[in-house]
Amino acid sequence: MASTSSSTHASAQRWAWLWRTTVWTVMGFFLLNIVFMILTVLVNSTATRWFGTLLPEAFTLKWYGWAWNEFQLAHILLVTLEVVVAVVVLALLLGVPAAYALARAQFPGKRGVLLLVLIPMLVPPVTYGIPMATAFYQAGVGGTLAGVILSNLVPALPFVILVMVPFIEQIDPSLESAARIFGASTAQYFRHVLMPLLVPGMLAAALLVMVRTIGMFELTLFTAGPSSQTLVVALYYGVFSTGVRPPQAIDAMAVMYMAITLVFVLIALRFVSPTQLVSRVKEAPREA
Repeated sequence: MASTSSSTHASAQRWAWLWRTTVWTVMGFFLLNIVFMILTVLVNSTATRWFGTLLPEAFTLKWYGWAWNEFQLAHILLVTLEVVVAVVVLALLLGVPAAYALARAQFPGKRGVLLLVLIPMLVPPVTYGIPMATAFYQAGVGGTLAGVILSNLVPALPFVILVMVPFIEQIDPSLESAARIFGASTAQYFRHVLMPLLVPGMLAAALLVMVRTIGMFELTLFTAGPSSQTLVVALYYGVFSTGVRPPQAIDAMAVMYMAITLVFVLIALRFVSPTQLVSRVKEAPREA
């Protein structure tokens, strides 16, 4: 009997070891492919000529300067920053009150309203991007910075609501009642009680909106004009527009795009952890 139990235990250990080894091997292979792809772009962006050899013949940084001047990246980066900041601010200003109303109010069809709000997140942007761009051009905002901001706001607003609704639902409603008892107005309650509790959730929502806006391609492509392109759209035009461009310069632009996105993410992670999107604010249970 003891021998059978020992054999079963050894077999379970072997299967557990095999499972762990398989998982780590697959993960390692996946991460290794990502690392090699990034290194390939990085090395080619600094290569004078790279064809048929393991490493380039020589290295140079001239392609970064060429891409900076050719694609007018100073202006494009400024536009990208303006779009990101505007979308984040507007999404928070509109999304937080909407999330508070959806979290606190109880009415028939609430789930349907939430579904309608989240539709821009559930369907591909291209499905509603083309008719939305058509409406923008008819209204005179297509091809402008305002049009790019408004188009990016459409999928950004649901992100804020999606994060903030469960966050607000876990804030004890008795805090509002206590503030009312002590004579606080609605504005005072929002400013002195609710807003400090919402800051972690707002920072998490801002992080999601910021990363999505930087990488939003379809909606920006449909609504951007020559002077309102963001970095990801400029990279697309650099690859597929007419004309002959050195592939090293395209890779240099891609490296700058990756670096700028990484800087934005690291700055955001300095203030908020994505694993702590929701914090629980509850009254401590009273002693019996």
